[in-house]
Amino acid sequence: MAEQRRTFPVTAIGVIHRPGWPDDATTGEGDYFDPFAESVVEIYPEWAVGLTGIEEFSHLAVVLYMDRAAPRRPDEPLTHRVESLDGMPEVGLFGTRSPRRPNPIGLCYPRLLGRDGNLLRVSGLDGWPGTPVLDVKGYYVRDELRPDATAPEWLQRLWARHDAERGSQHEAEIGRGRATKAGDGDGNDAA
Repeated sequence: MAEQRRTFPVTAIGVIHRPGWPDDATTGEGDYFDPFAESVVEIYPEWAVGLTGIEEFSHLAVVLYMDRAAPRRPDEPLTHRVESLDGMPEVGLFGTRSPRRPNPIGLCYPRLLGRDGNLLRVSGLDGWPGTPVLDVKGYYVRDELRPDATAPEWLQRLWARHDAERGSQHEAEIGRGRATKAGDGDGNDAA
């Protein structure tokens, strides 16, 4: 008997805005989109009461639907050289943060700067303006912080390269004890 694959309907509960950017903005090939710039997560009014108490958290977990990521073609290989860079290994799709995924879901951990009703001001959100928000949760340090977590050596080299090219905003956040998990991990975004 053929395996039945399940599909799931999802509904956006909000949308990302970035002051000074139109909601259909994207970046061009090779352009850097600074995830540490301030963004606003607008939660639709019917969900606003669900934000009660969220302002007590320093960080959030935000689930995004990467609606403008180029869809992954079924014939694409499941491995690729990280950022197509010499010296980087071939890794599988699920070992990267490439937005070209079977399900274009993004996960970010931005710092919560403030709340005004249904608007959450954040920094460290790696999503374009107009990106649909699927869920928002308080960041639970005990449940989500993994002090024993490790990353491959190639990722450490890639981060060092990004810091040199783009400035070390992430390093500065860590130095202030305010590290976020936003950012791409392999030069692509989010999930």
